[in-house]
Amino acid sequence: MGCMDGKTGLIVGIANDRSYAWYIAQSILREGGTCLFTHLPGEKMERRVRKAIDALGVADPWLMPMDASSDASMDTVFDAIGDQVGRLDYLVHSIAFADKDWLQEGKFTATPREVFTQAMDISAWTYAAMAHRAAPLMTDGGGMVAMSYYGAEKAVPGYNVMGVAKAALEATTRYLAMELGQQNIRVNAISGGPIRTMSSMAVGGFSQILDWVEQKAPLRRNVTGEDVGDSAAWLLSPMASGVTGQTIYVDCGYASMGL
Repeated sequence: MGCMDGKTGLIVGIANDRSYAWYIAQSILREGGTCLFTHLPGEKMERRVRKAIDALGVADPWLMPMDASSDASMDTVFDAIGDQVGRLDYLVHSIAFADKDWLQEGKFTATPREVFTQAMDISAWTYAAMAHRAAPLMTDGGGMVAMSYYGAEKAVPGYNVMGVAKAALEATTRYLAMELGQQNIRVNAISGGPIRTMSSMAVGGFSQILDWVEQKAPLRRNVTGEDVGDSAAWLLSPMASGVTGQTIYVDCGYASMGL
């Protein structure tokens, strides 16, 4: 028996087998859950995501293209889930975007309007947009989780506009929890420590961040994908039935330190 037995949900954000979303799917599958998947539009992205899903051992996965910047694209995916699957028990939102040219030290003040608004749109607003579409499919209640980072709370050199977007994501989590709790839907976020992913490597000085966390975190190491994946599976499962509206730090204790 696993804590996700009988649960079916959507994983948004697998880019490869180093993505946080991949590790979350791995934990959910191990705990008996069923995963549906999306990929960015395009044959190249589909091949990349299929390869990552193959590594999870999922045969004939439910997989659809989705462009989170398009309302029509999101509608198509959630309508298909309703028609083909019939319900959702959980949603994993693990996407974010900001133009990497502006994720460098000393460039935040000059962030262009379009870069700022795009980061907010993809990284924060889409959580609310997907929750709006997923909630009617959660007829027996459910759980949702999004991925944040410590740069939402404290200024991290080079994180810049992404930190502002993640702060909005965490606020979005609380407001979604307030409204959707009436439907027994729990909404949380995980503030994961830094790992080497496609998106994190776009942040200027990322290697120095990894070194600093390893030196200063109480556990004296950086977080692993498995750490985050297991925490997400717990949050989405009935074992966390009283937890909602929270940002849970899974960062080896780094956020608890003053220096």
